[in-house]
Amino acid sequence: MIINTPEITDIDTVISIYYRYPEIGTKQIEQIFSKRSKATVSRLKKSAKKQMAEDNIYTYGMYKINTECAYKVWGIDVLDLERRRNKLQKLGL
Repeated sequence: MIINTPEITDIDTVISIYYRYPEIGTKQIEQIFSKRSKATVSRLKKSAKKQMAEDNIYTYGMYKINTECAYKVWGIDVLDLERRRNKLQKLGL
């Protein structure tokens, strides 16, 4: 299940958060997306928690969500972003 998500802020931030944090919270979600209303963050968290329940994935923090599961639900493909970032660097952009 992939949900409708806001635009990401930038490729490097999204990749960095993915590899740095096994679980993310509100602060990281706000860094990932350009639209950051509380309602949007809440909706994004809720969608990830629903998928986590279906996949039997648990978190250590009550207010955190599993990063890998969240990215999957939000339709963020890290491998594609890495490929794009590498191409931009190769082109000097």
